[in-house]
Amino acid sequence: MKTLNIVTLVLVIVGGINWGLVGIAQFDLVAAIFGGQDAMLARLVYVLVGLSALWQILPLVSPGMAGEPRPAPRR
Repeated sequence: MKTLNIVTLVLVIVGGINWGLVGIAQFDLVAAIFGGQDAMLARLVYVLVGLSALWQILPLVSPGMAGEPRPAPRR
């Protein structure tokens, strides 16, 4: 589970950097690397980044999912 969280976090960071470049310089790095926005590999990266963002929402809505210790139950 920790590996999946790291991989998805890296993909979300890549997506954020890509969107920053699009906003600042109108340059889509993913499209430039993989042959255009319509290229199959570029579309795959876009989908993986989107799914990674959804996966990274889970720790926000579920306490303890991010590897944080849970409080001990009261007796």
